[in-house]
Amino acid sequence: MLAEIRGRSQITIPAEIIKKLGISEGDKFEIMEKDGGIFLCPVVVYPKNKIEKIARLIKESETDTLNQKAFDSVEDLFSDMGIDIGNV
Repeated sequence: MLAEIRGRSQITIPAEIIKKLGISEGDKFEIMEKDGGIFLCPVVVYPKNKIEKIARLIKESETDTLNQKAFDSVEDLFSDMGIDIGNV
């Protein structure tokens, strides 16, 4: 497919590609030049405060994981919970 550069350095991406990739108006792209070619890669941009919140949640979950017990078997897990699997 051929595309032509227009005023203000704009190029129209063919509708066939837009539909196939599910691209819509307002989507963002990383634009890269490599070996004489131009590459567009769709990206999702999140607000900084949302990324910081996600980072805090990950950090908290890592701490929680370090404080949790590990069991060698389901029977040991049930026993720790006070459940006698012989009576279930």
